[in-house]
Amino acid sequence: MSTVRDARVVVTGAGGGIGAALARGFASGGARVVVNDLDAAKAEAVAESIGSGTVAVPGDASAVVEQARDALGGAVDIYCANAGLGSPGDAFAGEDVWASAWDVNVMAHVRASRILLPDWLERGAGRFVSTVSAAGLLTMIGAAPYSVTKHGALAYAEWLSLTYRHRGLKVHAICPQGVRTDMLTSAGSAGDLVLAPTAIEPEAVADALFDAMAEDRFLVLPHAEVAGYYRARSTDPDRWLTGMNQIQQKWEGAGR
Repeated sequence: MSTVRDARVVVTGAGGGIGAALARGFASGGARVVVNDLDAAKAEAVAESIGSGTVAVPGDASAVVEQARDALGGAVDIYCANAGLGSPGDAFAGEDVWASAWDVNVMAHVRASRILLPDWLERGAGRFVSTVSAAGLLTMIGAAPYSVTKHGALAYAEWLSLTYRHRGLKVHAICPQGVRTDMLTSAGSAGDLVLAPTAIEPEAVADALFDAMAEDRFLVLPHAEVAGYYRARSTDPDRWLTGMNQIQQKWEGAGR
């Protein structure tokens, strides 16, 4: 954790779950942390529980950077784009569902990086952490808007890394499967079938990120088996799709 001592860190969606675990982990390593969440009471509760060096800056994750800079004394060293929208539904989900998923899961990352990059590139140092989900590497039954936009989040993180890594930007994409958070609960029967059996605690996700930071790894896989699934998907996509379709049929047979 020496990599985060005295670092100025922003964690969005930190009113609970993975975000709160990240905020606590960074603070325990000696970082100064901004806890951001749409729910002001939750953000303030997490910041208060952490204590000194941590401040709540509630509001929309897309617009938090400037306020966070002020709270941290003028600069951000590490930005964790953790806020996300679960967005269950199929291809027939409403336009508003698709638009909201795209806005929160992808465009919030783009907007934040637009503001952060000039300073990071000038300094030759910065770190962008994207909480993607294994759905961004693979997919998730019953959640088309979520799966598609998480693929977009991964693609944007990859683009940031390949474009700016020689200029000092470090990027990490966190891709867990089930994590015991409110989002898992809201995933309903699909989450119960696919995610719940191997679900882990949010703190395990934070630990996986800190390991990846120490090793300078882009891809963060709190569930080690995801690497095998990702490999199978890339080497034999038709076989992989057939397997996923079988899970879809099982879900349908169970009455969803």
